[in-house]
Amino acid sequence: MNTHFPFCLLLCGIAFLAILSSCAAKPQSLPDVSSASDSETLQEASQADVPDEPDMALPTELPVQTGIIPEQILEGETGTIHYSYYLPHGYNERQEYPLMMVMPGYDMMWFGEESSGSNLNWRGFLCWTELPEDMIVVSAQLTDWHDTSAQQAIELTEYFIDHFSVDKTRVYAAGYSAGGETMSQAVSMRPDLYAAYLHGASQWDGEYAPIAENGVAVYIFMAQNDEYYGSERAWSAYNSLRDAYVEAGWNEIDIVLQIQPPDNNWFAQRGVTGNYHGGGNLVFDETEILEWVTNHQKGGNTQK
Repeated sequence: MNTHFPFCLLLCGIAFLAILSSCAAKPQSLPDVSSASDSETLQEASQADVPDEPDMALPTELPVQTGIIPEQILEGETGTIHYSYYLPHGYNERQEYPLMMVMPGYDMMWFGEESSGSNLNWRGFLCWTELPEDMIVVSAQLTDWHDTSAQQAIELTEYFIDHFSVDKTRVYAAGYSAGGETMSQAVSMRPDLYAAYLHGASQWDGEYAPIAENGVAVYIFMAQNDEYYGSERAWSAYNSLRDAYVEAGWNEIDIVLQIQPPDNNWFAQRGVTGNYHGGGNLVFDETEILEWVTNHQKGGNTQK
């Protein structure tokens, strides 16, 4: 028996164990399989797995209250202004609308909270809202019929021009009785603002020359037997305005100046047989007169 054989087996075993120990101590590293193109592919795949963000919703316009908006307050430079207004149904800020500023008589002015909104059922306010053409209509309850109220009427006009979609070439005014005294002043103070003015059953307290120089159209309505002012004041205003238009170089004055002094029979046909001053409110039921006013446009009147 060869005595070296066991010794050889022992050496072989030791060598085999050494080889195994070396392999365990130095594990093979994995090859780097990523590349630039592979990285881009993985990134694209990762992005493809992420759902697209929903499109940002476009801002929508807040709904605008339309119809009659009653009993509002504007803290103006000349004091507190109480007013109500009308926005036509379907009012769209991308469209421009004519603006009517109409002031009531003494009994609908501001006398405290108990008088608030007393002008809301007045025909002088409602009639403009009933015309076929959509309009913005504003009626204030002012506190006097002198300079302060005239300034407030102007300030309120400018407020609506600045904050609503108004056609600046079609801004109109109307006034009845005390409201007419106020608006005749306001229109003559700022004739650049107004295209036409309806002067109902009132005396003229404004200037005349600025009206003619700026081409403001004026319609005067006064009962022949008005008990409060008397029709003579209406004719005085008409003649003074006519002279001012002539002085300003106007030829076709009837285009921009009209007067109607209806007699008792005219009122009787409409159910009025007394209080002709109060009956002057019937002017606001005369669609032909209302449309004469609203057919004028700033810069649209011609002297030839």
